[in-house]
Amino acid sequence: MSSDALVADQTDHPGEPVAVTAAGALPWRINKDQLEVLLIHRPRYDDWSWPKGKIDAGETIPECAVREIQEEIGLTAQLGIPLPPIHYHVASGLKVVHYWAVRVNGARLLPDGKEVDSVMWCSPAKAATLLSNPSDVVPLEFIQAAHDRGELNTWPLVVLRHAKAKPRSSWTKAEGERPLAATGLRQAQAVGRLLHTWKPLRVVTSPWLRCVATVMPYANAAGAKVKLAEALTEHRHARNPKKTAAVIEALFDKQRAVVVCTHRPALPTVMDQLAKHMPPALSALLPSSEPYLSPGEVVVCHVAPGSKNRIVAVEQFKPFDD
Repeated sequence: MSSDALVADQTDHPGEPVAVTAAGALPWRINKDQLEVLLIHRPRYDDWSWPKGKIDAGETIPECAVREIQEEIGLTAQLGIPLPPIHYHVASGLKVVHYWAVRVNGARLLPDGKEVDSVMWCSPAKAATLLSNPSDVVPLEFIQAAHDRGELNTWPLVVLRHAKAKPRSSWTKAEGERPLAATGLRQAQAVGRLLHTWKPLRVVTSPWLRCVATVMPYANAAGAKVKLAEALTEHRHARNPKKTAAVIEALFDKQRAVVVCTHRPALPTVMDQLAKHMPPALSALLPSSEPYLSPGEVVVCHVAPGSKNRIVAVEQFKPFDD
C-alpha cells in the first residue's frame, strides 16, 4: 500500500482540493494474545478518537504523525504500516487525516492533560462502539484485518537515493569523492529528520562521499551503526549488478529496521530485488522508470517477519524541500 496512492484515493470527494492536512496513529499492543488499540479522550470536544493533529510548516506528513503522538500522549513512536486516511469536511473545506499503525511495547503514556485528558486500551470491537467520528472506524478495521493476516507487526526497510550532489560536469577528481551540493547538504539534514519516523538503527550505504554525507546526519543523531557496501556504488553495480542485488537480499536476514543508501543507476536492480518479496499488485507501486527516486527521496517497505520475509506495504516520501 502506498501512502501516496492513499492520499489520492478520495473516493467520496473525487477531485476536491484538500484544505487541511493532518496525521496521527492508531497505537496498538498485544495483551494476553489479544489485539488492543488505544483511544484518546479530548476534553475540548468530549470525544473519543485517535492521536492526531495538523501538519506544521516545514515537516512531512510522517514527521507530523510522530510529533503529534509525542505531544498528545508522550509516546516516542516508530511508524508501522500505513493505514487508510480519512476525509471529512471542516469549516475551511476538505480535511484529510493520514494514519499509521504504531506498536506500543510497554512504554509509559503521558497524556498532555490539555488536548488529551485520558486514554483507554480496549479491543477493536469496543473501540468501534466508542469512536465519536464514524469515519475513524476505517483505519480501525484495516488494522484488525492486518493483524488477522499476520501483517501488522512489521519492520521497515528504507531505500534512499543520496541527496543532490555537485554536477559531474564540474567535478574533475575521483567520482567517489564528488560531494553534496549546498542544497544537498540541507537536504541531508531533512532526510535525517524524515528517517527518525522509522528509527532504523542499521545503515548500509555506498562508501562514496555523497551517499555517506547523506546518511551521516541521521546516523550521528540516532546512534545508528553504519556499514559500507562497495556493491552499492555506481561502478561496482555496472560491473556486477548481482552483487548489488545480494546486498539488498541480505538486508532481510536480521529482520531489523534498516536504511540503505545508493545511487540512481543502481535503483532498478534494488527495486527488482525488493519486488521478489511482494505480490505483483504491491510491486506495481514501486518506482519503475527513470529516475526512480529523486535526490533524497525514500521508498519504505514494511516487512512482516518470518521465513518468507514478506513486504506487506510500500510508501514513498520526499524530505521537506526548503
